[in-house]
Order: sequence, then structure tokens, then C-alpha cells
Amino acid sequence: MNSPPSPAIGLIIIGDEILSGKRSDKHLPQFIELLTERGLQLTWAEYVGDSPERITAVLARAFASGDVVFSCGGIGATPDDHTRQCAAQALGLELVLHAQAKALILERMQDVAKEQGIPYEPDREDNVHRLNMGMFPKGADIIHNPYNKIPGFTCKGQGQGMVHFVPGFPVMAWPMMQDKLDVYCQTWGAAPKRIEMSVIVLGAMEATLTPLMASIEQQFDGVKVFSLPSVDHPKWGKHIELGVKGEEALAPLAFAALKEGLKAFTSDLGPEMVR
Repeated sequence: MNSPPSPAIGLIIIGDEILSGKRSDKHLPQFIELLTERGLQLTWAEYVGDSPERITAVLARAFASGDVVFSCGGIGATPDDHTRQCAAQALGLELVLHAQAKALILERMQDVAKEQGIPYEPDREDNVHRLNMGMFPKGADIIHNPYNKIPGFTCKGQGQGMVHFVPGFPVMAWPMMQDKLDVYCQTWGAAPKRIEMSVIVLGAMEATLTPLMASIEQQFDGVKVFSLPSVDHPKWGKHIELGVKGEEALAPLAFAALKEGLKAFTSDLGPEMVR
């Protein structure tokens, strides 16, 4: 019995600090690495600042998409954290204190009090405020946080889009994303390994090569052809890196056809690359 195909996978990264340049995003390259290790591929990614209206719109599209989406950031309880509220608005649901999340947050409070040698006071104002981190859209499932027990959450939209919400801190977010991907892989099975093969084409123009690129994609279903032009490379000067991306069994056939098609042009070829 064949495993069901994996759906499209998306990534949303939330926070003004990324868009302003105060912090460099580390989630995108790490998430791509986690996917690659599992034979999966990122379909799309989107950055959004701390604007409730924009976050709500992005999440509404994710819930309607049918994709598996991971959202990083904005699930804390400070004034600039809007993700939990925006998720509820995008789903048309109310925010409620998740019972299991509450228990985990209280457990974290106890741990901190013990570590600091101070009394455990769950009714203290700042501790009561911390319970807001367990306010999720009604019906949400929690995502366990192995770093400090403060959970993330998962919601499913009517369009079957599944969005997993994790913190913006990499030390928390990455193990949580990894655990979710491992669960998915048990359902999807091992995805075929994908490779990328390319060749340096010297002195060519993309417009001239476009018909060849289109014909390769028509011949080899599932293979994507790409071109990366450069005008000032220190060694190759003006050139195009022309290549294919696809499953390990099919990409070499498409690449061979691509190189055969290049014989009709007068351009010289440089080195070939496999990734």
C-alpha cells in the first residue's frame, strides 16, 4: 500500500525585528535543512511584521490553503505578540485557556520558583499574566516545548490548512518543528530524494534558452528547470547557470536532455554541478 503524497509545506516568519534588520532570520535556512533531511521540500515562505491586520490575512490564507504550515513568532504575552489573537480571528473562533497548556505553564512557574529559591505564587499578578500564553483558539491542540514547557499550538482551517504555531526563539522552535515533521513522515512515508544538476552556459541569453527550458519541463513531469544569470562573475564573467531540479531517478535524464538541447546553440559550456 502506497503512502499518501506529502502536501505543500509553507513557512511564516513573524516579527518587526526581522523586517527592520535588527535580527537576521535563522528559521528559513534551518527549516529547509530539516525538510531536506526528511526528503521534503519547502513550497513557500512569507515574512510579516507585527501588524495584526497583516498577520490575520496571512494566516487566513494559510488556513484556506490545504497546506501544512509552520508559523514562527508572536505567541508570547507581551503587547507586540499578536499571533494567538490573529489566529483566532482568522478562524472565527474565540480564544480560550487551554487546560493542558495551563497545567504546563503552572508547572513551569513551579520550576522557576524552585530554581530561584522563592515561594511558588501562582496568583501573583505577573504569574497570572503568564497564563495568557496558554490562550489559544478554541479546539487547538498543543505542541510540546522541550526547552521550557511553554507550549505552542496547532489549528486546522476549514480549507484543511494545518498551521503549527511555535515561538520565535530558535532554541524552542526548531525542536518543536522537528518533532512535528517526524510525525508527518510516519504518515507520508519516505519522500523520494531530490537533486539539483546544473551547467554553466557562457555568453547565452535567457530569452534564447527559454523554449528549451519549457520543452524539458514538458518532457519530464515533476522536473523544474531553472536559470540563474550572472553578469560579473570573477571567473566566468557573463553566464547562466542552467539546470534541473527533481527526483533522483528522473533529474539525470532531464539533465541529459537539457545538455543535448544545448548543442543547438553556439554557447560554450563550463563546469557541471550536482547538489
